[in-house]
Amino acid sequence: MNTSFDLVVIGHGAAGLAAAVTYLESADADARVAVLERSSREERGGATRWTGAFLRIDSEHNFDDTYSDRLTETSGGRADLDYLQILQKDTPAAIAFLEDQGVEISFNQFPFPHTFVSGQPSMAAPASPVGGGGSIVESFSTTLESDNRVDLLYQTEALSLLTTNGVVTGVRVRTPQGQHDLTGSAVVLANGGFEGNPEMLTRYVGPRAWELPLIAPGIANNRGDALRMALEVGADTAGAFDGIHAEPVDRRSTSADAVLYGFPAGIFVNDHAERFIDEGKDTWDNTFEKVGYSIWAHQNQSAYWIGDATSVNLPWFERALLSDVPPVTSNTIEDLAEQLGLEPAALTATISQFNTATNDVAFDHTQFDGKRTEGLTIDKSNWATPIDTAPYIGFPLTAALCFTYGGIRTDPDARVLTPSGTPIPGLFAAGEATGLYYSEYPPATSVLRSVIFGRRAGTSISNL
Repeated sequence: MNTSFDLVVIGHGAAGLAAAVTYLESADADARVAVLERSSREERGGATRWTGAFLRIDSEHNFDDTYSDRLTETSGGRADLDYLQILQKDTPAAIAFLEDQGVEISFNQFPFPHTFVSGQPSMAAPASPVGGGGSIVESFSTTLESDNRVDLLYQTEALSLLTTNGVVTGVRVRTPQGQHDLTGSAVVLANGGFEGNPEMLTRYVGPRAWELPLIAPGIANNRGDALRMALEVGADTAGAFDGIHAEPVDRRSTSADAVLYGFPAGIFVNDHAERFIDEGKDTWDNTFEKVGYSIWAHQNQSAYWIGDATSVNLPWFERALLSDVPPVTSNTIEDLAEQLGLEPAALTATISQFNTATNDVAFDHTQFDGKRTEGLTIDKSNWATPIDTAPYIGFPLTAALCFTYGGIRTDPDARVLTPSGTPIPGLFAAGEATGLYYSEYPPATSVLRSVIFGRRAGTSISNL
């Protein structure tokens, strides 16, 4: 087993792979790179492998130019402005980098507006890689597998960073054969947050956080090792450590990323068949995280989405239902309730009250339409079309954890910083191992920021 490298990358997702590929583009013929992955080859890719990977770009591959202002406002000024400006500046080059690696970017129409373009509700087709994040993992892995300068080390977990006089010089690892020290001129921490660590979830996020199912199996390998090892050598942190990104998923499904996005024309109810959130206050992309968090924090991890033919007949509606299990359907509300395990009389009463409270404004799924309810305990602000036309459909939901907000603090070159703002020599970090978000995660940026700052890490190390 080779133990001496120029670069050691911990993590086989978008951030780590981007760092390795970028470094090798300008490295010498005798350079040596190790990419560590806790899982097997077949399960490689961490969170990236399983995500649909929406990209917050327009048709010209430009990043949302209002994102910095939004995150600055929602974080109370705590989000790193330099980091946010780099997201905007580097996005076109990052998309070109993905395409150069064989990742195809597609734009597919969606049934409801989003705010990915200039922060305004838009029906522009959102972007994502063909094949989702898995295509990034496989395309980049193919590049690395064909390069004889690279060792891809599977079933290898990082235990601690090696240091000499404050300089990171490698990492101690555990493999099925035992412990080994891998030396390297630079180490990149790109192995995610602490979603797969119940102890850290309880410590940082709070009681019951361990109850959250993971949205994809690869996330179980995100054990907080990057954060733990960085703190051990004096790193600073960023992001809200009690913050999480959770999404409403079909609890019948065992597939990854079985998310319900197409909810604006229906209603959410809890186990008592009571609505608990304004489903039309904002676009789906600015609402689904709030729904997921509420299901976990306030609805005992159980909720239901109810709709009717209005939703079913919308163009592209099937693209907003990612579950592999068809929705529960019925010609009556009472039978739908029984199939879902809800009290029929209670659900019927909730829907009747909702329908009576809707105004006469025309329903328009393409924009904030002002079709709302009036007089309910929780009114619906837009898309409040009556639920009165069969077939009636429903999904039983739970909240699934995608990633944690808190992580390592880095500078624009992806160097890990101490609390005084001093870079730790030899140590870099990118992706969800790094902290950025506070009170909310405006979506379609997780994979994008992983690629951008993975590339920055690779470039920085090339210039050492």
